[in-house]
Amino acid sequence: MDLFSPVSLGDLHLPNRVVMAPLTRTRSGDAGVPGPLVAEHYAQRASVGLIISEGTYPSHESRAYPGQPGIVTAEQIAAWSAVADAVHAKGGRIVMQLMHSGRVSHPSINGQDRVVGPSAVAIEGEAHGPSGKVAYPVPHALTTEELSIVRDEFVTAAKNAIAAGLDGVEVHGANGYLLHQFLSPVSNVRDDQYGGSPEARARFVVEVTTAIAEAVGAGRVGIRLSPMHNIQDVFETDLADATATYEAVVDGIAPLGLAYVSVLHSEPTGSLVQDLRERFGGPFIVNSGFGSVTTRDEAIALVEDAHADAVAVGRLAIANPDLVERWKGEHPENAPDAATFYGSGAAGYTDYPRLSA
Repeated sequence: MDLFSPVSLGDLHLPNRVVMAPLTRTRSGDAGVPGPLVAEHYAQRASVGLIISEGTYPSHESRAYPGQPGIVTAEQIAAWSAVADAVHAKGGRIVMQLMHSGRVSHPSINGQDRVVGPSAVAIEGEAHGPSGKVAYPVPHALTTEELSIVRDEFVTAAKNAIAAGLDGVEVHGANGYLLHQFLSPVSNVRDDQYGGSPEARARFVVEVTTAIAEAVGAGRVGIRLSPMHNIQDVFETDLADATATYEAVVDGIAPLGLAYVSVLHSEPTGSLVQDLRERFGGPFIVNSGFGSVTTRDEAIALVEDAHADAVAVGRLAIANPDLVERWKGEHPENAPDAATFYGSGAAGYTDYPRLSA
């Protein structure tokens, strides 16, 4: 096995094992419609084994950021179809990450009269609203009846993504958003069947993933997890509790036959991540996380040493539209410009030069 060899993740057949990580870029305007610039951005990067799209909201209430795309309206679905066509025209594969913000939002962002979460526990700090920073509100604690609605919104979004021509979907269970909020004993203080024990906190993640897999085919569904990432006040600081929680998630989804599990963690070769890989028993993607840029040497070693079937890469995929070519030939890399990660235009988005330039 090497990083540049083909691999199959369920129904997804990749020419190499470099995966473009899901990366919020806020280029989809007020209406959450990804336009030609977004299509160009993804098409430029079609030579990676698989593109995971930026987190895309499955309902208006679930929008986390201004400029974030959705997969709710007919206009959004049609726009994503153009994105998928552009990627496929360049020989690529793209799956959509389905991301419900939960409490990581504000009414000025989602256009609703509330934000929601597993419990009425707010995040410390401020959201970046359309008119500046605003304090995060206390979320409405979703009732069990409302959880069924949220689950169905995820399913509809997955169907919309497949109808738009994307190759699959990734369930966002990481980075402090709604599904991750259910996993932490700090953000989830429920006393019903969805809170309390690690197994109960894992239940909603398993139910959503199962429903999506049944709706669009498990071989086209992946899930992203970030155990003990401790981001956006989703704290998981007790190793024994976190281990039990993520084991419950993996045990619940392992029988489904998913395309892959993708784990974001600063120690992808450590026992927590590798135990989850063994427990899942299927295709496994790792991402070493926000703390440091994933290097060529690290990515090669992770695959060669059998710690992962593929490696998700973030910042270097932003800066190098031809990253696989550069890595394969050991060519120099463009440096990512963090000042342009978020914005509305082409700068730092579609203007990074290729080797051929």
